[in-house]
Amino acid sequence: MADIDVEKVLSELTLAEKIGLTAGVDFWHTYKVERLGVPTLRLSDGPNGVRGTKFVNGAPSACFPCGTGLASTFNKDLLYKAGRLMADEAKHKSAHVILGPTTNMQRGPLGGRGFESFSEDPHLAGMASASIVKGMQDNDIAATIKHFVCNDLEHERNSSDAIVTERALREIYLEPFRLAVKYADPKSFMTAYNKVNGEHVSQSHRILEQILREEWNWDGLVMSDWYGAYTAKESLTNGLDLEMPGPSGMRTVQNISHMVNSRELNIKYLDERVRNVLKLVKWCARSKLEERGPETTENNTPETRALLNKIASELVVLLKNNDSVLPLKKEESIAVIGPNAKFAAYCGGGSASLLSYYTTTPYDAIKEKLGHEPKYAVGCYAHQMLPGFSLSPYTKNPVTGKSGVNCKLYNDAPGTKNRRQFDEFDITMSPIILFDYRHPAIVDELFYMDITGDLTPEESGEYEFSLTVSGTAQLFIDDKLVIDNKNSQTLGTAFFGTGTIEMKQKVPLDAGKTYNVRVEFGSSKTSKLRPLSVISFGGCVSIGMCKVIDPKEEIAKAVELAKSVDKVVLLIGLNAEWESEGFDRPDMELPLLTNDLVEAVLAANPNTVVVNQSGTPVEMPWLSKANALVHAWYGGSEAGNAIANVLFGDVNPSGKLSLSWPFKNSDNPAYLNFHTERGRVLYGEDIYIGYRFYDKLQRRVAFPFGYGLSYTTYKYSDLNVTVNEEDDSLTASVTVENTGSKDGAETVQFYVAPKTSEVARPVKELKGFDKVFVKAGEKATAKVQLSLKDSASFFDEYHDKWSLEKGTYEVQVGKSSDDVELIQEFKVKESKLWSGL
Repeated sequence: MADIDVEKVLSELTLAEKIGLTAGVDFWHTYKVERLGVPTLRLSDGPNGVRGTKFVNGAPSACFPCGTGLASTFNKDLLYKAGRLMADEAKHKSAHVILGPTTNMQRGPLGGRGFESFSEDPHLAGMASASIVKGMQDNDIAATIKHFVCNDLEHERNSSDAIVTERALREIYLEPFRLAVKYADPKSFMTAYNKVNGEHVSQSHRILEQILREEWNWDGLVMSDWYGAYTAKESLTNGLDLEMPGPSGMRTVQNISHMVNSRELNIKYLDERVRNVLKLVKWCARSKLEERGPETTENNTPETRALLNKIASELVVLLKNNDSVLPLKKEESIAVIGPNAKFAAYCGGGSASLLSYYTTTPYDAIKEKLGHEPKYAVGCYAHQMLPGFSLSPYTKNPVTGKSGVNCKLYNDAPGTKNRRQFDEFDITMSPIILFDYRHPAIVDELFYMDITGDLTPEESGEYEFSLTVSGTAQLFIDDKLVIDNKNSQTLGTAFFGTGTIEMKQKVPLDAGKTYNVRVEFGSSKTSKLRPLSVISFGGCVSIGMCKVIDPKEEIAKAVELAKSVDKVVLLIGLNAEWESEGFDRPDMELPLLTNDLVEAVLAANPNTVVVNQSGTPVEMPWLSKANALVHAWYGGSEAGNAIANVLFGDVNPSGKLSLSWPFKNSDNPAYLNFHTERGRVLYGEDIYIGYRFYDKLQRRVAFPFGYGLSYTTYKYSDLNVTVNEEDDSLTASVTVENTGSKDGAETVQFYVAPKTSEVARPVKELKGFDKVFVKAGEKATAKVQLSLKDSASFFDEYHDKWSLEKGTYEVQVGKSSDDVELIQEFKVKESKLWSGL
């Protein structure tokens, strides 16, 4: 990519070229102007790994832990390294721009994309975002911070109107974005799907122009979320530079040129949008990536795996460890039980999902630590839809003989004489998503695909198969029709609302016998359902399969196994089916019979270590009975290995909860008004989200924000706070002593609390944190250097500015939001109103 002179190019562009530059040309690429040396840029998801340009049959990538997990490291240096590695991954996918990080706030536990975001606390979310953005951009790849702003739920997300006070908007929802701009200057912003106070953000002059560009003095590109632009003229005049994906149905040459020529649209607005696109193109030239370059797996190196392992290990949170059940000892007899034991719950669903270079399961990682196969029982299932047929260890590709299935694509329907095949690929992922699949042989979006796999069960019995499809599909076993999801279909919620409900059928199978399973799929064009969705081209299909079990019998087996060993590792939680873009969770409950399994195993063996994996909190009705509890989030490619590292003490746990953990859903501050009703969602909790709410009401939670145990102990002392109003500084330091027998790392949390104020304020707010490594028996100093006005101000709606009030404040140093160890007062001598960064 060559450097360009932005103003010179802008002056030489034709009107048609200018219009072209304001929208994508396909799902992942921008418009190019070859005659003026303006190249195309490649954009790629996402927040926890760089997928490249294909949902299906793409080059595998490194999968990073989910956002809530990353923030739980409380380690800015480590997150910076994560950002640099994400940029390396982007380079190997020839992507100039990464569509991440996700910086939205956690109003409550049920947000479908809650796992993608960092925290309920705007300071932690902002500093985590800044660290990752800086890591990406220092490595010459542009970041796209998203979704700006208040895209905090999935329910009716394109039409939902977030009704939020100006103070809450500023102090909670805009604040992490402001901090990211202040400390990292992301080169791109992605707008939210939703409205804020009656206006879609993607065409909000106030949010995009007045706040982002003028007040924050930010100079970058604003793009829409995919299909998140709703008008042509308003979005152009009010600050949306790039509409994605393309080709646009609104920003067409015919439409916009008519507006310009009729003076309905002033050319200055079009020029400004184009100027911002060209500035991003110029900035991205530093990566020296070729246009539409190759997508490779060459970054799957020992160094990549080592950093992924460190990140995943450092985010694991030890919640309970009564009687020192942990760490495990290799000489102990250990059973591994649970639905997540042999399942790689490595990421959430939706656009954050990707095909990982590799995945690790807790069972395999524990086996490697022990040096032998531990005893095992599944105990119960935890899937929402049947597990992917292509992911089964008993499924082999009939063409390659390896794991997965074979896919052959045709222009003609099954049964057509002399069918014309135009493509073929082998995959090991589920579901098969073809929204962005393109091929020159496809005419009028119509094509067909035969998916085949050979299944050799290990056990005899009944097996259940399923089909969920956006398009049409039929499933055959040895040429016998088993499921018909073609001639009779019911619309469901799968695939962003474009898919059918899951159709199921049970079939008896014999152990050791090989069965040919074939699915005949037709693209979205073949379906008569025609859902009202802009995401329809290509379609999707999910082929499910698992052995039918008797839940009570499986729990009974687990109980007997638990009784026979010294200790049990019980692996439970959610997965990409339960936490995903496109829908919110209906409740905080664990899936199916998980709680029954946990209760039974805890009763059978008190030395049970419960390991939960989820991106957001779950209810734990058995919590008081558990002696050992670990929360591992979605740990990415190294999830299983990281869990084993902590369980066996090879890594001393140092993760701290990035979210408060309520006992039940009805405890959370957004409980009464989380979902959209009649087109609007009321942010009725105002500034009191997360621990701000629990502190104010003195309400108990299962585990507070910032909480996490260690295999050692720490003592804080010598808090020292200095304030300088002239240079806007607040400095605080504290001595941390490791009073235990193991080396470890401790996150010291610095909260600021106003003693008096003219307005109601939270009891305290996190304004700084420092993670320090301390050897056993030694001391270290944790220190933060903060902006005084950032740390002590509230947003004054009357003056429409931030207000730093004269008065007395406290710095409270804690091990969590509910465990304050040291307090020191400081004074602000002069009140001050301010705006900007």
